[in-house]
Amino acid sequence: MWNTTVNLDFLKDKVVLITGGTGSFGSNFVKLLSEKSKAKKIIVFSRDEFKQSLMQAQFKNEPRLRFFLGDVRDLRRLERAFNGVDVVVHASALKQVPALEYNPFEAVQTNILGTQNVIDAAIDTGVEKVLLISTDKAAHPVNLYGATKLCAERLIIAANAYAGGKTKFACVRYGNVLGSRGSLVEILLKNKENKELYITDERMTRFWIGLDRAFDLVLFALKNMEGGEIFIPKAPAMKVKELFETIAPSAKLKKIGIRPGEKIHEILLTRDESRHALDLGKYYVVLPENESSIPNKNKLKKYKGKKLVQDFSLESHTTKDQISNKELMSVIEKMKKLLE
Repeated sequence: MWNTTVNLDFLKDKVVLITGGTGSFGSNFVKLLSEKSKAKKIIVFSRDEFKQSLMQAQFKNEPRLRFFLGDVRDLRRLERAFNGVDVVVHASALKQVPALEYNPFEAVQTNILGTQNVIDAAIDTGVEKVLLISTDKAAHPVNLYGATKLCAERLIIAANAYAGGKTKFACVRYGNVLGSRGSLVEILLKNKENKELYITDERMTRFWIGLDRAFDLVLFALKNMEGGEIFIPKAPAMKVKELFETIAPSAKLKKIGIRPGEKIHEILLTRDESRHALDLGKYYVVLPENESSIPNKNKLKKYKGKKLVQDFSLESHTTKDQISNKELMSVIEKMKKLLE
């Protein structure tokens, strides 16, 4: 079902663990690894026993798959789970913006303290690579979710100093995933027959990326990371209003105002970060500003990308890269089949 342009030979005979492995990204990434990679073992780490049972039924013929019930808030459980693991993809997070505005410390415990636990467990058990899945909301955050993910990014980058080069830590950062479970596309498809739909602000723009492109980014980062990088895709953007009009053209849009902690526009790459970022073609890579704390700093010189123009930033309302109607319709057709 899922494809990638990245050669997965680098994962041959490796043990890969995904925190938050029962989420939209995690469960589909597991499917990709199961179908396309020669990984020795694939471990799903999550706290949701029901979702794990569903995945076990779905992957009953995959002997390499293991399920580990636990929470990233529990360091001892992570240390047990990471024993013998080579690669960790850290996708576990609390993400619902309104809920986290109302329950702030829950976000802190999972997204910040949980990330530090992942770092400590990875260093103590000798994991080779740890990759954090981050979000555009971490760039110039205006809500608690974005702030916690910004902290998680900074913790991951700084972790390279404590690992002494034995464990490499890096991040990927992208926007909304088209067609993921619980996404706006899915919600609209389920309600497209409604005569009236609610929109928070007609000016709102967002970055959108398909799961295939998200997997490409993650695999590219895992394959090439030396420690300390943030990898960012050249993601297209679209007005949320246009998404509504494409999926539910007959519905009347009622403006209700933005929710607490919501932005009108998003940023993937800030002006400050662009000063120490490179254009790699399909992606941008933000190199660590404080290179003195990165044991592998000489290896980071391997990136031969172009320097960015002064004051460059990648923002959803100014980017020229817009989602094509063909790409959007392809996602819509996939989601329709899943919802049938």
